[in-house]
Amino acid sequence: MEEKKIEQVKTIGQKIKAWRKKNEITQDALAKKADIPYTTLAKIESDVIQNPSLQTITKIAEGFGISLDDLVK
Repeated sequence: MEEKKIEQVKTIGQKIKAWRKKNEITQDALAKKADIPYTTLAKIESDVIQNPSLQTITKIAEGFGISLDDLVK
């Protein structure tokens, strides 16, 4: 039960931001690596966009050089 609670608290935007901070990369640099608009990334991280497309999330994971599973868990 506890694990599920933790997953619900952390949005995809928060997870992306945490990965970005861990890798010391700016939003602009990640957006370029992921080939997505900077504004899209900013909106996802700030939870304005709460359900980004699978294609967008896949591009972000590729921008980090990690698997989609690693990004979302």
